[in-house]
Amino acid sequence: MSTNTNAYYIPHKATWPVIGTIGLVTALAGFANFLNGSSIGPTLMMIGLLIFITMLIGWFTLQAKESESGMYNHEVGISYRHGMMWFIFSEIVFFAVFFGTLWYTRNLSVPWLGEGATKELLWPSFEAVWPTNGPGKVGGEFEPMGAWGLPFINTLLLLTSGVTCTWAHHGLLAKNREQLIKGLLATVVLGFLFVCFQAIEYHEAYSEMGLTLGSGVYGSTFFMLTGFHGFHVCVGAIILSVVLFRSAKGHFTPENHFAFEAAAWYWHFVDVVWLGLFIFVYLI
Repeated sequence: MSTNTNAYYIPHKATWPVIGTIGLVTALAGFANFLNGSSIGPTLMMIGLLIFITMLIGWFTLQAKESESGMYNHEVGISYRHGMMWFIFSEIVFFAVFFGTLWYTRNLSVPWLGEGATKELLWPSFEAVWPTNGPGKVGGEFEPMGAWGLPFINTLLLLTSGVTCTWAHHGLLAKNREQLIKGLLATVVLGFLFVCFQAIEYHEAYSEMGLTLGSGVYGSTFFMLTGFHGFHVCVGAIILSVVLFRSAKGHFTPENHFAFEAAAWYWHFVDVVWLGLFIFVYLI
């Protein structure tokens, strides 16, 4: 059981982090074997993922039971909020690295390769234009992804999901559970719809546009940024699904709803990152 002192939260001994680590290591080992052509690779990956999913279900259930039983005091709430703030900060830094890579490549590396003596010495036929797959046309010819198709629709979906998430929060604060559940349900549906549309976009890129992860620097930066963001949307939608399930069971009150707040913070962070992606990856 968790114990509290006057100023500090002392957690009980937890086994779920160890189980989660075992699952991730097993999945990683399976992935490494898969890349090296081993037949056991896919099996190990599935076992690792199943262990990890079991950990998530068990840990979420434990946290919900502890929260609903009144075990968490004000100090615990503060520690949770600090932890979530630092986690989101780490995610900001994570995406900042990829945005920085895109900026450096597009504004420094490509122009440098296309300038006077550098161009003549390294690759005379190179043209410093963006998007590019670099000297030698790595990955073959491709068509860059436009902004006013599925990406624009996905932008509208995520912006709308941010509104529905905020609407759900207002419902929770006003003790309107129906509004809370409806807002969360709409947010989850919009989130998974975003993921589906992005899968369609990727299929179109690979099958019709010649744009792949191997399409030089443009292909790699495009898929790394949008792919990792899509992964975060999927994770956020799963977290909100758990919050929706708990809300339907009567969990959360205006005074005790950190799990909802954490999910909402994460979702709004995902929204903001996508706006940056839409502007700097698709529009510019």
